[in-house]
Amino acid sequence: RNNWHSHTGGQLLLVTAGRGFYQERGQEARQLLPGDVVEIAPNVVHWHGAAPDSWFSHLAVECNPATNRNTWLEPVDDDAYRAATAPKPSQAKTDDGLPNPLAAFASSDPELSALAAGFACGETQQYGSLDRRTRVLVTLASVVALQSDELLAPLLDAALDAGIPPVEIRETVYQTIPYVGMAKGADAVAAMNRRFTTRGISLPLEACGTTTPDTRFEQGLALQKSIFGEAIDRMYETSPADQIHIQHYLSANCFGDYVTRKGLEVRMRELLTFSMLVSLGGCESQVKGHIAGNAAAGNDKATLMAVLTQLLPYIGYPRTLNGLTCLNETIPEND
Repeated sequence: RNNWHSHTGGQLLLVTAGRGFYQERGQEARQLLPGDVVEIAPNVVHWHGAAPDSWFSHLAVECNPATNRNTWLEPVDDDAYRAATAPKPSQAKTDDGLPNPLAAFASSDPELSALAAGFACGETQQYGSLDRRTRVLVTLASVVALQSDELLAPLLDAALDAGIPPVEIRETVYQTIPYVGMAKGADAVAAMNRRFTTRGISLPLEACGTTTPDTRFEQGLALQKSIFGEAIDRMYETSPADQIHIQHYLSANCFGDYVTRKGLEVRMRELLTFSMLVSLGGCESQVKGHIAGNAAAGNDKATLMAVLTQLLPYIGYPRTLNGLTCLNETIPEND
């Protein structure tokens, strides 16, 4: 961190990598992530520097260079630095390290951020018994489906901070692509690769594909049948001739290209698919199908209920209630 200082002509900070903080005298510190821009007015006393647990890089642009003068003041002492960079209640994380979804608004909308912290980092985390890996990965899949750039980078960091291997994070993002589409998938992969690069993870990661152009259909169809059983045969038998190609694509592309990949077990891939589908909305028939698929893969109703509760703050009540209806219709309470 640098000392307290000011500029007679003002300054711009352009954050390029890592995680840091900016603080004006008498104000709360602001967390800085890659892509953030700070506009500093003339003569405002401030400091900026790295977070306690991260390196940090930015471009500092002095405005009005012909007349701009810097005034360097006293150091930011350790107590002031710890106080500035300590997590605020409205920026709290869950026990599993998931960030408050609305932490970015702690300064501009403190009441809203505090409400989100209490609900998303408190109440909904107390339901069920999901392990840390599952909780983080299903939330990541949901946020990709929702196409939330604001929440994606913090969740990717949370996954890495939780010790989840980069390959499992990548496979979670890849698993979303046949369900949310390549348009959303491209944004998610780009965000993921930026976070990996920032955190010093070399790309590309190890390959995880298990099929070839000659085997993708056969292996994909076999995996479909191992999860969904005779329902796959009925889909092929009842598809009109001009629509059968979609069934072939599901077998070869969705399952053969993606679900057969190494890096995540089938049980987790089905759980991620359930998370994506309830997040997308309007996919109730597919949600029911994959609830049955989850049951076949070893995920019981209690697990799916815990996932749905975990996702409630992110997807809202209508989609949660639709998911709950699908769950109760597919796996009735007495089952």
